[in-house]
Amino acid sequence: MNLTNLAQLDHEGLKAFFSDLGEKPFRARQILQWIHQRGITDFALMTDMSLALRQKLSEVAEIKFPRVLLRKPSQDGTRKWLMQMDDGNVIETVYIPEENRGTLCISSQVGCMLTCTFCSTGTQGFNRNLSTAEIIGQLWVAVRELSEENGHHDRHITNIVMMGMGEPLLNFDQVVPALRLMLDDYSYGLSKRRVTLSTSGVVPEIDRLKEACQVSLAVSLHAPNDALRDEIVPINRKYPLHELMRACRDYVGHDPHKSITFEYVMLQEVNDFKHHAEELIALVQDLPCKFNLIPFNPFPGTKYQRSSNNRIHAFKDILEKAGFVTTIRKTRGDDIDAACGQLVGEVQDRTRRQEKFKQSLAAQDA
Repeated sequence: MNLTNLAQLDHEGLKAFFSDLGEKPFRARQILQWIHQRGITDFALMTDMSLALRQKLSEVAEIKFPRVLLRKPSQDGTRKWLMQMDDGNVIETVYIPEENRGTLCISSQVGCMLTCTFCSTGTQGFNRNLSTAEIIGQLWVAVRELSEENGHHDRHITNIVMMGMGEPLLNFDQVVPALRLMLDDYSYGLSKRRVTLSTSGVVPEIDRLKEACQVSLAVSLHAPNDALRDEIVPINRKYPLHELMRACRDYVGHDPHKSITFEYVMLQEVNDFKHHAEELIALVQDLPCKFNLIPFNPFPGTKYQRSSNNRIHAFKDILEKAGFVTTIRKTRGDDIDAACGQLVGEVQDRTRRQEKFKQSLAAQDA
């Protein structure tokens, strides 16, 4: 008999599960609190439920998360977990502590279906989507371990970013229940402003997300025109900038409290000229947004170089003078390959992209 993994279900999913057992809807709330707030996965310990119900649950259900394969602390306080799935695939999750916040960067796929040319993760190929339990399990593990280190259960994680391995919107049906668990007051109780989904621009799914779960939206832009973005972010060939900007405007709507964060990796003499900044300003006119400039994180075999600090700051100045809030992302976790675009895990690659990438490196060396 296949057991139902209750870690896979959000509040509505658990209500349906208990309804099928002939139980009242409030059981869903109890289970959420036991799993996500108390970290309990053994039904026998869930003492506010009858012995008969606990016995029944042990016969039809389980609570199962990925297991930690390796923990890597960085000198700057960043830490990375390698988590293994039942099928042997390994994903990576990163925690970034700052003075007033703690941000957890969560993966949504094993590898990535996209082939953004500046991203090391993109060279690793793709195996499969993560399940909801495997996505929310990254948060579950991080909360438990960070709490245990200090001998108390205060939460250190104030913000979530779906910016790890994978394109979240290409795993929409598993990602959205995980987002709902992050927001649920009986689970992690985070506000929509503190949960950010980062996408390369899957336009139809941005429209769906607006209706399903309005978390904060970050868009990996990286170029101000279609010609350059087609090269850097190939999904742009399918969903060009005018479609992406329309979706972003619709997502924000008329809510004065909402805006889009545009992420822009700084590539030396590729996308970091003055005219690129001016094109960006024209592109996002009348769209409430801010910019996050990301110094490129080099990896073996890449053709790109990180923009100089002078070029990054000059770019930032142009955007700020036009009235846009613009930040430069601090590079964190370099010594453990935990920086943006460096998460690779161990992917059993179905696309043969790893093999092709290694062949191209060998050809360069020959």
